[in-house]
Amino acid sequence: MNGLLLTDGYKTGHHQQYPAGTEEVYSNWTPRSNKYAPKGCDKVVSFGQQYVVTWLHEYFNDNFFSKPKEQVCSEIKEELSLYLGADYDVIHFEKLHDLQYLPIQVKSLPEGIEVPIRIPMLTVVNTEKEFYWVTNFLETILSTMLWQPMTSASIAILYKRIFKKWALTTDSENLAFIDFQGHDFSMRGMSGLESALTSGMGHASVFLGSDTLPVISGLRKYYDAKGFVVGSVNATEHSVMCAGTKEDEIRTFQNLMKTYPKGILSVVSDTWDLWKVLTEYLPKLKDEVLARDGKLVIRPDSGDPIDIICGVNRQIGAELPQEKGVVELLWDIFGGTFNKEGFKVLNPHIGAIYGDSITTERAEQICQRLYDKGFASTNVVLGIGSFTYQFNTRDTFGFAMKATSVVVNGERREIFKDPITDDGVKKSAKGLIRIDLVDGEYKLIDQVSEAEEAKGELKIIYKNGEFFNPINLKQIRARINGCI
Repeated sequence: MNGLLLTDGYKTGHHQQYPAGTEEVYSNWTPRSNKYAPKGCDKVVSFGQQYVVTWLHEYFNDNFFSKPKEQVCSEIKEELSLYLGADYDVIHFEKLHDLQYLPIQVKSLPEGIEVPIRIPMLTVVNTEKEFYWVTNFLETILSTMLWQPMTSASIAILYKRIFKKWALTTDSENLAFIDFQGHDFSMRGMSGLESALTSGMGHASVFLGSDTLPVISGLRKYYDAKGFVVGSVNATEHSVMCAGTKEDEIRTFQNLMKTYPKGILSVVSDTWDLWKVLTEYLPKLKDEVLARDGKLVIRPDSGDPIDIICGVNRQIGAELPQEKGVVELLWDIFGGTFNKEGFKVLNPHIGAIYGDSITTERAEQICQRLYDKGFASTNVVLGIGSFTYQFNTRDTFGFAMKATSVVVNGERREIFKDPITDDGVKKSAKGLIRIDLVDGEYKLIDQVSEAEEAKGELKIIYKNGEFFNPINLKQIRARINGCI
């Protein structure tokens, strides 16, 4: 697809609408509100800028600059003339093609840090006077691609904070476990491959567990990831269990353990009767489970995850398996140890995972209920799916890219947006901006001079087709872990 189509239709006329003599348009990308974000998401993780700018650079090279000018400009002229019902003049596109690079400068805050709401994270400005229109022509594609990796990373860090808080309380010697305690199962429910990739990379900037395989290639290409990127385990699905038939489910377990005599093996266990698996099959398989050189992980997949994992309030005199829940039933069969905090830790040959409908609220409640029962929070892995990562929009953090400064006939004009009918969320900064780090917190200073704008924490990452200040996945993860 022609790179010039990567924008909103109404932007195709903006080059004619700016004041005569416009030479520069300066815009910034800002999270304006956490009104619709999960409770506890008070900041936004800076992540995805290098990926998006690299993608954009390569896309324009492959689908505009490297193709014959007559071909790509004739194509866009035909399409936009039909679209607008007029003879569309493409001379500005022809001049851009002659230039052979995107005449913009992009500055960004470091990736891997947390940014308060209403603090700009990125700025874009044209570098050639003739191409003032390019800045906001690119707004749409930048917005389309930036909001999701930042949103998913910001939500992932909330999960990790929950896990760390409870691990410190119930199993402080096993903090490394939390890197894998939140596992990405979202790919099948995302809106498309690009969505799965960008969200999955956001998750993987925080956690090491993921079943979204495309993130491996994405992080290697865009963030120079080396060696291990994300990991998972051998695991079954319902089709595997069903193929073995209900009557032979215990034999299916046996065959799986023979197939995988070592390592972690996750078995979906509620295709028919989870409680039967936990009260009849596993006691019979106890010796085989303990003889394996690895861990058998029981995976329920239906019902209220809090009650399934932790049990429900017991009735006097009753002792139903669902009243105990998965973790306690596993303890009854396989036992375990008490750690230094005095909490129960399951035998290392057995474990549990729940990978469906785990919200941050449910993650908190599961950890709390395990605590109440005397179990370490690290006895369970929780899957994070598309209900968490796809059930978001650009408005989750109110992201927007807005122009705050223009130059017309050599005169700089500070511009801003502040609708009288709005509640203040849409009010923008004014003029050129600088972001300073003051006592560990990022602060916005607007209406600065050009000399002042060149200072601060916003650093150039792209200019006129060249990249600056690259960052890799290892550095990003180190920064994120330093925030938790």
